[in-house]
Amino acid sequence: MKIFIDTANLDQIKKAHELGIVDGVTTNPTLMNKESGKSAEDIVLSIVNLVQGPVSVEVIGRTAEEMTKEARKWFAMNPEHIVIKIPMCTEGLKAISMLHEENIPCNCTLIFSVNQGLLAAKAGARYVSPFVGRLDDIGHDGMKLVEELVDCIDYYEFDTEIIAASIRHPLHAKQAALVGAHIATIPLQVIEKMIQHPLTKKGIEDFEKDWAEFKKTSK
Repeated sequence: MKIFIDTANLDQIKKAHELGIVDGVTTNPTLMNKESGKSAEDIVLSIVNLVQGPVSVEVIGRTAEEMTKEARKWFAMNPEHIVIKIPMCTEGLKAISMLHEENIPCNCTLIFSVNQGLLAAKAGARYVSPFVGRLDDIGHDGMKLVEELVDCIDYYEFDTEIIAASIRHPLHAKQAALVGAHIATIPLQVIEKMIQHPLTKKGIEDFEKDWAEFKKTSK
């Protein structure tokens, strides 16, 4: 399973990138808003230059014409790595279809059902992003959606990858891997929790203590 980091904060991306586990980045208008004071173009280019992998940038237009116009501008900044994030809706599907014809990769976001994911894949989305945490918030099984989408996409051999999104805790990341998600996009704070385990911490402390005692007694 590939791991993307879900943020527009360059410092957080650098920390994750240094671990050698980041395959790409996802952003959205909310995450971009947290980096106010910088231009959107500067933020995106800084991320792309660091990660050298897929970087999802979301359009804010409401019509297919508006979305595709924005998409072409973003994509032109770095055709090798920029992916256009488009919300699931009627106009979004039209835009994805149009951009697919232009070989501009799209990430269809705000997916909450298999039907939505299937339609996005049919329209030509390179990625579809089911939101696990938000479904859990309203009493649904978000990870079950990921599992069903993986089965559907793989069965029909779509050239589409499932990005498990809205990951809230390490259990989500584990479950995404176990159900076969192609990608999980994960906030830095969750990645940091994935690293930790109390037995690992204790083991390191015990080894350090034993090594110190050995050094005292060895010649």
